Amino acid sequence: MALPVLRGCHRVSSTLKITRLFLNESPVLNRGGRPRLPPPPAQRPLSSAAGGQQNQNQKVVVFGIPNPFIWVRTRMYYFLIRAYFDKEFRIEEFSEGAKQAFSHVSRLLSKCQLDALEGLVAKDLIGKLEEKLNLMPSNYKKALSVEPEEIMYTTPGDVGIYYDDDGRKFVSILMRFWYLTSARLPEDTMEGTRVFQVALGEEGEAETKRLLSAHYEFQREFTKGVAPAWTITKIEHSKLLD
Repeated sequence: MALPVLRGCHRVSSTLKITRLFLNESPVLNRGGRPRLPPPPAQRPLSSAAGGQQNQNQKVVVFGIPNPFIWVRTRMYYFLIRAYFDKEFRIEEFSEGAKQAFSHVSRLLSKCQLDALEGLVAKDLIGKLEEKLNLMPSNYKKALSVEPEEIMYTTPGDVGIYYDDDGRKFVSILMRFWYLTSARLPEDTMEGTRVFQVALGEEGEAETKRLLSAHYEFQREFTKGVAPAWTITKIEHSKLLD
Protein backbone atom coordinates (compact mmCIF):
# COMPACT_ATOMS: atom_id res chain seq x y z
CA MET A 1 0.00 0.00 0.00
CA ALA A 2 1.45 3.35 -1.03
CA LEU A 3 1.93 6.03 1.60
CA PRO A 4 -0.23 9.08 0.83
CA VAL A 5 1.25 12.52 0.37
CA LEU A 6 0.84 14.31 3.70
CA ARG A 7 2.36 17.71 3.02
CA GLY A 8 4.00 19.77 0.31
CA CYS A 9 7.73 19.42 -0.16
CA HIS A 10 10.58 21.86 0.24
CA ARG A 11 14.07 20.92 -0.82
CA VAL A 12 16.97 20.09 1.46
CA SER A 13 20.16 21.91 0.55
CA SER A 14 22.62 19.72 2.44
CA THR A 15 22.74 16.58 4.52
CA LEU A 16 23.87 16.12 8.08
CA LYS A 17 26.98 14.01 8.44
CA ILE A 18 26.32 12.90 11.99
CA THR A 19 29.86 11.73 12.63
CA ARG A 20 30.97 15.36 12.36
CA LEU A 21 28.85 16.46 15.28
CA PHE A 22 31.48 15.27 17.73
CA LEU A 23 34.88 14.95 16.13
CA ASN A 24 36.28 12.78 18.90
CA GLU A 25 33.11 11.33 20.40
CA SER A 26 30.36 8.90 19.51
CA PRO A 27 27.85 9.85 16.79
CA VAL A 28 24.81 11.77 17.93
CA LEU A 29 22.18 10.26 15.64
CA ASN A 30 22.80 7.15 13.62
CA ARG A 31 20.67 5.50 10.97
CA GLY A 32 17.67 4.75 13.14
CA GLY A 33 17.97 7.83 15.33
CA ARG A 34 19.63 5.65 17.96
CA PRO A 35 22.27 7.76 19.78
CA ARG A 36 25.34 6.37 21.46
CA LEU A 37 25.88 8.92 24.17
CA PRO A 38 28.58 9.57 26.78
CA PRO A 39 27.58 9.34 30.45
CA PRO A 40 25.25 12.22 31.43
CA PRO A 41 26.94 15.15 33.19
CA ALA A 42 26.32 15.80 36.85
CA GLN A 43 23.37 18.10 37.50
CA ARG A 44 23.95 21.21 39.57
CA PRO A 45 21.27 21.79 42.21
CA LEU A 46 19.03 24.79 41.79
CA SER A 47 17.91 26.97 44.64
CA SER A 48 15.23 29.51 45.36
CA ALA A 49 16.01 32.96 46.67
CA ALA A 50 12.68 33.25 48.53
CA GLY A 51 13.08 34.55 52.08
CA GLY A 52 16.84 34.77 51.62
CA GLN A 53 17.15 31.02 52.15
CA GLN A 54 18.76 28.73 49.57
CA ASN A 55 17.40 25.22 49.32
CA GLN A 56 20.09 23.31 47.44
CA ASN A 57 17.87 20.28 47.00
CA GLN A 58 15.29 22.17 44.97
CA LYS A 59 15.31 21.54 41.21
CA VAL A 60 13.61 23.02 38.18
CA VAL A 61 10.57 20.97 37.20
CA VAL A 62 8.74 21.76 33.96
CA PHE A 63 5.06 20.86 33.74
CA GLY A 64 3.20 20.75 30.45
CA ILE A 65 -0.22 19.57 29.36
CA PRO A 66 0.00 18.39 25.72
CA ASN A 67 -2.74 19.14 23.25
CA PRO A 68 -4.56 15.78 22.81
CA PHE A 69 -5.00 16.29 19.06
CA ILE A 70 -1.32 17.12 18.52
CA TRP A 71 -0.26 14.23 20.75
CA VAL A 72 -2.31 11.73 18.72
CA ARG A 73 -1.19 13.22 15.40
CA THR A 74 2.52 13.07 16.23
CA ARG A 75 2.19 9.47 17.46
CA MET A 76 0.59 8.61 14.12
CA TYR A 77 3.54 10.14 12.30
CA TYR A 78 6.00 8.16 14.45
CA PHE A 79 4.14 5.00 13.46
CA LEU A 80 4.30 5.95 9.76
CA ILE A 81 8.03 6.64 10.00
CA ARG A 82 8.65 3.18 11.50
CA ALA A 83 6.26 1.47 9.07
CA TYR A 84 7.42 3.08 5.82
CA PHE A 85 10.87 4.57 6.40
CA ASP A 86 12.88 3.22 9.33
CA LYS A 87 11.68 0.37 11.51
CA GLU A 88 14.34 1.17 14.13
CA PHE A 89 13.17 4.77 14.65
CA ARG A 90 12.27 5.67 18.27
CA ILE A 91 11.39 9.24 19.19
CA GLU A 92 12.90 8.87 22.69
CA GLU A 93 16.29 7.96 21.25
CA PHE A 94 16.02 10.59 18.53
CA SER A 95 15.26 13.25 21.18
CA GLU A 96 18.39 12.36 23.15
CA GLY A 97 20.53 12.62 20.03
CA ALA A 98 18.86 15.87 19.00
CA LYS A 99 19.66 17.33 22.42
CA GLN A 100 23.36 16.59 21.93
CA ALA A 101 23.24 18.08 18.42
CA PHE A 102 21.50 21.21 19.76
CA SER A 103 24.21 21.75 22.37
CA HIS A 104 27.01 21.25 19.84
CA VAL A 105 25.56 23.55 17.17
CA SER A 106 24.60 26.25 19.68
CA ARG A 107 28.18 26.44 20.89
CA LEU A 108 29.45 26.79 17.32
CA LEU A 109 26.95 29.60 16.72
CA SER A 110 28.04 31.36 19.90
CA LYS A 111 31.65 31.34 18.67
CA CYS A 112 30.60 32.30 15.11
CA GLN A 113 32.32 29.16 13.80
CA LEU A 114 30.06 28.97 10.77
CA ASP A 115 32.49 26.92 8.67
CA ALA A 116 32.09 24.09 11.19
CA LEU A 117 28.33 24.06 10.50
CA GLU A 118 28.86 22.85 6.92
CA GLY A 119 27.20 19.47 6.55
CA LEU A 120 25.36 19.91 9.85
CA VAL A 121 23.09 22.82 8.95
CA ALA A 122 21.39 23.56 5.61
CA LYS A 123 23.56 25.86 3.47
CA ASP A 124 20.86 28.48 2.91
CA LEU A 125 20.24 28.64 6.66
CA ILE A 126 23.95 29.19 7.40
CA GLY A 127 23.88 32.31 5.25
CA LYS A 128 20.88 33.69 7.14
CA LEU A 129 22.50 32.90 10.48
CA GLU A 130 25.69 34.70 9.47
CA GLU A 131 23.76 37.89 8.73
CA LYS A 132 22.06 37.79 12.14
CA LEU A 133 25.22 36.93 14.07
CA ASN A 134 27.10 39.84 12.51
CA LEU A 135 24.56 42.21 14.07
CA MET A 136 24.33 40.45 17.43
CA PRO A 137 26.06 41.86 20.56
CA SER A 138 28.52 39.65 22.42
CA ASN A 139 26.22 39.02 25.39
CA TYR A 140 23.52 37.69 23.05
CA LYS A 141 26.05 35.40 21.37
CA LYS A 142 27.05 34.05 24.78
CA ALA A 143 23.39 33.29 25.53
CA LEU A 144 23.25 31.08 22.41
CA SER A 145 25.78 28.64 23.84
CA VAL A 146 24.22 25.69 25.68
CA GLU A 147 26.05 22.99 27.63
CA PRO A 148 24.24 19.62 27.91
CA GLU A 149 23.73 20.04 31.68
CA GLU A 150 22.05 23.43 31.10
CA ILE A 151 19.20 21.89 29.09
CA MET A 152 16.23 21.70 31.46
CA TYR A 153 13.54 20.27 29.19
CA THR A 154 13.27 18.79 25.68
CA THR A 155 10.15 17.87 23.74
CA PRO A 156 9.29 17.06 20.10
CA GLY A 157 7.04 19.47 18.23
CA ASP A 158 5.62 19.20 14.72
CA VAL A 159 6.43 16.18 12.56
CA GLY A 160 6.12 16.23 8.77
CA ILE A 161 6.43 13.73 5.91
CA TYR A 162 7.12 15.23 2.50
CA TYR A 163 7.30 14.12 -1.15
CA ASP A 164 8.55 16.17 -4.09
CA ASP A 165 7.71 15.92 -7.78
CA ASP A 166 10.65 13.57 -8.34
CA GLY A 167 9.40 11.10 -5.75
CA ARG A 168 12.01 11.95 -3.14
CA LYS A 169 10.86 11.38 0.47
CA PHE A 170 11.65 13.53 3.50
CA VAL A 171 10.87 13.51 7.21
CA SER A 172 11.17 16.58 9.44
CA ILE A 173 10.97 16.77 13.24
CA LEU A 174 10.86 20.03 15.16
CA MET A 175 12.49 19.84 18.59
CA ARG A 176 11.88 22.35 21.39
CA PHE A 177 14.46 23.01 24.09
CA TRP A 178 14.44 25.03 27.34
CA TYR A 179 17.82 25.89 28.83
CA LEU A 180 19.48 28.03 31.48
CA THR A 181 22.01 30.74 30.66
CA SER A 182 24.13 33.00 32.87
CA ALA A 183 24.69 35.56 30.10
CA ARG A 184 23.88 39.12 31.11
CA LEU A 185 20.84 40.16 29.09
CA PRO A 186 18.86 43.41 29.21
CA GLU A 187 15.63 43.23 31.15
CA ASP A 188 13.55 45.06 28.56
CA THR A 189 14.20 42.55 25.77
CA MET A 190 13.96 39.50 28.03
CA GLU A 191 10.48 40.22 29.37
CA GLY A 192 8.60 37.03 30.18
CA THR A 193 11.65 34.86 30.81
CA ARG A 194 12.02 33.10 34.16
CA VAL A 195 14.93 33.83 36.48
CA PHE A 196 16.51 31.18 38.73
CA GLN A 197 19.24 31.09 41.35
CA VAL A 198 21.83 28.34 40.86
CA ALA A 199 23.86 27.27 43.87
CA LEU A 200 27.58 26.93 43.08
CA GLY A 201 28.79 24.34 45.54
CA GLU A 202 27.71 23.81 49.11
CA GLU A 203 29.02 27.13 50.38
CA GLY A 204 29.15 29.08 47.11
CA GLU A 205 27.09 32.10 46.20
CA ALA A 206 24.01 31.73 44.04
CA GLU A 207 24.34 32.63 40.36
CA THR A 208 21.43 34.19 38.50
CA LYS A 209 20.35 32.32 35.37
CA ARG A 210 17.56 32.86 32.86
CA LEU A 211 15.41 30.16 31.30
CA LEU A 212 15.37 30.57 27.50
CA SER A 213 13.89 28.46 24.71
CA ALA A 214 15.07 27.32 21.27
CA HIS A 215 13.53 25.48 18.31
CA TYR A 216 15.62 23.30 15.99
CA GLU A 217 14.15 21.42 13.02
CA PHE A 218 15.84 18.21 11.86
CA GLN A 219 15.19 16.89 8.36
CA ARG A 220 16.29 13.71 6.60
CA GLU A 221 15.81 12.38 3.09
CA PHE A 222 14.61 8.77 3.03
CA THR A 223 14.86 8.24 -0.73
CA LYS A 224 16.38 4.88 -1.61
CA GLY A 225 20.14 5.10 -2.15
CA VAL A 226 20.55 8.34 -0.17
CA ALA A 227 22.92 8.25 2.80
CA PRO A 228 21.08 8.15 6.17
CA ALA A 229 21.79 11.62 7.50
CA TRP A 230 19.88 14.43 9.23
CA THR A 231 20.12 18.15 8.44
CA ILE A 232 19.18 21.03 10.72
CA THR A 233 16.91 23.20 8.56
CA LYS A 234 15.56 25.64 11.15
CA ILE A 235 17.17 27.35 14.16
CA GLU A 236 15.37 29.76 16.48
CA HIS A 237 16.51 31.02 19.86
CA SER A 238 13.61 32.92 21.38
CA LYS A 239 14.35 36.63 21.95
CA LEU A 240 17.88 36.12 20.60
CA LEU A 241 17.90 34.52 17.14
CA ASP A 242 14.41 34.48 15.62
